Amino acid sequence: MATTIEAVFDGKVLRLDQPLPFAPNTRVRITIESVEPAPPPTTSFLRTARSLNLDAPADFATNVDLYLYGETHDDAA
Repeated sequence: MATTIEAVFDGKVLRLDQPLPFAPNTRVRITIESVEPAPPPTTSFLRTARSLNLDAPADFATNVDLYLYGETHDDAA
């Protein structure tokens, strides 16, 4: 019977994430394989921007150059 149990090595012993399903004195063979940590969840730019709860004029997207740089597309030409 093969069973996979994850554990953390604390520098001295392996700390199992769950109890083993074996009776006391059961002989087992242990193969140790390190597990790469899961990458942190990615957050989209839009989700981050929405979470900032920024207050902007209703026409901000249309007149972004005016609000950021004080000029419109007509002024840049």
